[in-house]
Amino acid sequence: MLRKLSDHPILQRLFSHIPPGQFLRYLLVGVWNTAFGYATFVLFVFLLSRRWPRYGYIPGGLLSSVLSITVAFFAYKWLIFKTHGDYLKEWLRCVVVYSSNIAIGLVVLPILVFLLRHMTTIDQKAPYVGAALMTGFNAIYNFLGHKKFSFRSAPQAQPETVTTVI
Repeated sequence: MLRKLSDHPILQRLFSHIPPGQFLRYLLVGVWNTAFGYATFVLFVFLLSRRWPRYGYIPGGLLSSVLSITVAFFAYKWLIFKTHGDYLKEWLRCVVVYSSNIAIGLVVLPILVFLLRHMTTIDQKAPYVGAALMTGFNAIYNFLGHKKFSFRSAPQAQPETVTTVI
């Protein structure tokens, strides 16, 4: 008889530390933030390209990234992880998680594109396919990074045990 995938013991252990619905809410916020980030990128590039026609996309990309990370940060803090900690410290940690993901992508994506070009018939579309393949990794990596680092709970103090000597 077939079991539901969610009944599998390995998957239960893997996801037991994630409150029900938290990862789904995270994915929904991610979809929103992706659309928001792209829209702000287009807006900033449009506005800045009037002043710097050939290079407006560079400051536009930087500004939209900072704004998108900040918007995502508030959504994660208030809707996903529901922390009450220091805003600046958590925001900086959020930037660290995103920055480390970008660094990983800068290393892994060229390798993935090379492999796709040499092991398949994909050539021109290899960067797009590689980036699409990395999307799943990015979602899981960022979720775990935010859960375990950006918005981690302070460790609970263990009650002291008192022993009396008679």
